[in-house]
Amino acid sequence: MANRPSGGDFLGTESGDPAWPTGYGRRVLREVDSTLSEGARVAADLSGPEWILALSQSAARGRRGRAWSMPAGNFAATLVLPLDEPPGQAALRSFVMSLALRDAFVAVTGREEPFALKWPNDVLLRGGKVAGILLESAGAGHLLIGVGINLAAAPDASEVEEGAVMPVAVKSNLGIDVKPEAFLDVLAAAYARYESQFRTFGFAPIRTAWLARAARLGEAITARTTHDACVGTFVDVDETGQLVLETAKGRVHIPAADVYF
Repeated sequence: MANRPSGGDFLGTESGDPAWPTGYGRRVLREVDSTLSEGARVAADLSGPEWILALSQSAARGRRGRAWSMPAGNFAATLVLPLDEPPGQAALRSFVMSLALRDAFVAVTGREEPFALKWPNDVLLRGGKVAGILLESAGAGHLLIGVGINLAAAPDASEVEEGAVMPVAVKSNLGIDVKPEAFLDVLAAAYARYESQFRTFGFAPIRTAWLARAARLGEAITARTTHDACVGTFVDVDETGQLVLETAKGRVHIPAADVYF
């Protein structure tokens, strides 16, 4: 049994869904600074993978230290995953989680066609960003997989950096009201299936499935790194998870970047 959280108002651990995956812990907090921070605090005390869901966050963050807005009713969770793998292998969990998220969205909405995956770690709903993933190391053999989802409301456009994909929400876009705890039950089951596949068969089937659901495959995109921008046709994701663009100078493999359409 995992210890109670150190930084939040504890609500419970039990799921009423019989499909909750065996071996995965579950804890729900009324409020916390960040589920990623909470995951880092408790990781060393966990005996197995554990989901941490918060109904409110006071200091949420996104990629590269950016603030993450969380209107009421949205989803914020972190999966604390014990791992003994090289960093490059662990980083491929962003694709595993992306596929699980899309399956969960399809399951709770009954709609498949509006959802697509944006490299490296976003889910799109009708072209707008509905979910994001952030991976962090908790040290000593633990990976933190943070997930933020606009279930109830999207952040204001003023909170989005210029050129980025605009945020959208499930409720306002599809007219479907999904509660965070209910979504967690579906997502946890989907993730466990893909994690088992990944551990058994490696990245190849995950990569194939991800590409089949990828946004803008075969189209021109811009990948911005901290140093420059690369414009080319999105043709592939390689066996290490890098974005592959066909450019005027040939094929370019990009390990990390922000993608703009």
